[in-house]
Amino acid sequence: MTHREDALRPACNDRVVGTRTGAASDFTPPRRPASSHPSRRTTRLQGYDYSQVGYYFVTICIHGRRPLLGAVTEGEMHLSPPGSMVRDVWQELAVYDGVHLDAFVVMPNHVHGIVVLEGTRDADKGRVPTGNGVGFQGQVEQRTDAAHDLKDLRQGPSLGDVIRRFKTMTVWQYGLGVKQESWPAYDKRLWQQRFYERVIRNDRELDAIREYIVNNPRQWALDRENPAFHG
Repeated sequence: MTHREDALRPACNDRVVGTRTGAASDFTPPRRPASSHPSRRTTRLQGYDYSQVGYYFVTICIHGRRPLLGAVTEGEMHLSPPGSMVRDVWQELAVYDGVHLDAFVVMPNHVHGIVVLEGTRDADKGRVPTGNGVGFQGQVEQRTDAAHDLKDLRQGPSLGDVIRRFKTMTVWQYGLGVKQESWPAYDKRLWQQRFYERVIRNDRELDAIREYIVNNPRQWALDRENPAFHG
């Protein structure tokens, strides 16, 4: 694993939402807070509007890090039926106006993905261009024609809205799988209550995170979320 890949690895943590900005090389994964009430703390960017147009790297972990979503064999991820369901629900998030999906991977006990919040326009004005996930050149704040109908923009779903929808739908469908298909039951809840997020600031960082996501199955043996990694 390269230094850059290790720097990008988020630590799944049931107590904290981690958010950082800046170059990939200076990224530090969130650590468990030392507070006696850690669930009350957060490293979210104070004052940051998580409904604004932008690219966001998210990691969502299974509660207790149980490998319910499949297994990695020889560097390839093999989805279980619950893992296939999780993949399908994630892909369906793209039907919502103002949401575009970029790189994504299901791992045995977590998922990594890039969510693009595009903003929306009134139906007769068309959608805000984002370059279809190929880079930042199409984002609204990057446009050189700044007067290009920006007044027509309206707020789309926030990142929290997207993740809540994902969790709600996967929990519901997983429950059906437990009852109808004998999927393994989860303990108390399916997902950790919090999720990890990172605001992606530029094309260099976007490319690094895409590469990290694509290569994640090949790095499973060294992944801190792999129960075998800890012996």
